[in-house]
Amino acid sequence: MSTASTLHRETRVADQYEILSFIGQGTYANVYKARDSDGRIYALKTIKLEAEDEGIPSTAIREISLLKELKHPNIVKLYNVIHSEKKLTLVFEFADQDLKHALDAKGKGFDHITCRSYMFQLLRGIAYCHQHKVLHRDLKPQNLLINRDGVLKLADFGLARSFGIPVRSYTHEVVTLWYRPPDVLMGSRKYSTSVDIWSIGCIMAEMITAHPLFPGQNDQDQLHKIFKGLGTPLVEEWPSVVELPEWKAEFVQYPAQPWTQLVPGIDTAGIDLISRLLKQDPNQRISAKNSLDHPYFKEIVARLKNAQ
Repeated sequence: MSTASTLHRETRVADQYEILSFIGQGTYANVYKARDSDGRIYALKTIKLEAEDEGIPSTAIREISLLKELKHPNIVKLYNVIHSEKKLTLVFEFADQDLKHALDAKGKGFDHITCRSYMFQLLRGIAYCHQHKVLHRDLKPQNLLINRDGVLKLADFGLARSFGIPVRSYTHEVVTLWYRPPDVLMGSRKYSTSVDIWSIGCIMAEMITAHPLFPGQNDQDQLHKIFKGLGTPLVEEWPSVVELPEWKAEFVQYPAQPWTQLVPGIDTAGIDLISRLLKQDPNQRISAKNSLDHPYFKEIVARLKNAQ
């Protein structure tokens, strides 16, 4: 089907919005840039409802229910939900690009000031999610939107879910491979906020170098790349690792590489923060809330205090 015919059909479904351009396509949805009658710009996420017996995809239900509850400057805003017979349209605030496109366009890593700004906003948004008992579970550059004012927004909550105490058993098929932590790769189903923290550490490295930190081909290769970079976990340092389904005592023992080699261009404060975000033992990873008080952000925190 041509883009033109697709756009024409979308316009009929959400006729109060004028479709301006096609933004992208996902597994369940197409995303369009649109304008309402007052000239305001939005992003429309349209989901086909083809099979009558299947109903609305669970990812859409989850995203709608969570975003109705989560209200924060660093979380994408859901304005409206339009439900027709064959389509569900989610009306979001519009952002000019995502972090992946911003890095690709630049062709190199961000400067220190920009990296600190985006990291602070990312951690602030996730700290809010975690405070409200929500795991994102799919943090990656493509799911982080940036508007023309430099404001970063967490988006795509299709894999997100609420969590509580006691720790529940979740599926380990979460988080895009390159941003998936070693405990999940080794079959852990009892994870919590630490799953998002690992992803943020990987994103931090990518913002500095413009290259993914651990670009694995599959689960085994992903684990191998993590071990080659950070060192194979020692049972003495992570005792519960032996309880994970995919842990093998015969894993090749790699030494940890220097952070300056793993993430060229990173500064001393950045090394300290990323080493806390990327602890292989999930129980040792720093929380998003505590990360915001890290010396890496001292200039940003000082500016925020002066602005009050």
